Amino acid sequence: MEVLIVEDDPLHRSYLHDAVRAALPECDLVLEAENGRVGEGLARQHRSAHIVMDLQMSERNGIEAARTIWKERPDTRILFWSNYADEAYVRGVSRIVPEGAAYGYVLKSASDDRLKLALRSIFMEAQCVIDREVRGMQQKSLGHVNGFTDVEYEILIDIALGLTDRMIARRHNLSLRSVQNRLQQLYEKLNVYQRVGEDMEEGRYNLRGRAVAVALLRKLINYSALERAEAELNEWLGVKQN
Repeated sequence: MEVLIVEDDPLHRSYLHDAVRAALPECDLVLEAENGRVGEGLARQHRSAHIVMDLQMSERNGIEAARTIWKERPDTRILFWSNYADEAYVRGVSRIVPEGAAYGYVLKSASDDRLKLALRSIFMEAQCVIDREVRGMQQKSLGHVNGFTDVEYEILIDIALGLTDRMIARRHNLSLRSVQNRLQQLYEKLNVYQRVGEDMEEGRYNLRGRAVAVALLRKLINYSALERAEAELNEWLGVKQN
């Protein structure tokens, strides 16, 4: 049995190495990669079936690396180990997990025992292990009152990228009216409607810009999500132009 660790912090890599050895005496070899790009290469070279993956890395983040790895080998078991339970990361992971895949999402603040249990459960028993805080964010993101539907979230990303209503409609095969209705729902859920009062002028905000700002402050979107979305947009535009 081999385990690949993909983590850009040397101290965290060392900690994970020790944790893997302690939790998995069946492991014959522990491989280490300092970023997602190197991790993709090692996973391909060794046909790695068991991977511990950091999410935020300076070169090729964990979501992009995992998506490539899963595209090539959908049965790969991946444990995401991260400091972050932001909705942007949780949604990013949820979007790329293959159907039926065994994976986990454990925060770096979790105890040693929790991490070791996750390693054994995912790699040896093919069970999914999700930290409570992350699971709560997943459930919230799936809600229709406090969270966003997938289409609403995609439209939020699109307005962050600067797309017009008509371009959003084309991209998602929606009518212009449907896009505008979903934008209104976004504004409502983000609480960015204008409120006219004694100390507030009407028309103070551009609602699209305000929605993006609030989404960033609430960590609904982040740099990684926008970087990934920009690449997907350019790919879509390239297909449309050919």
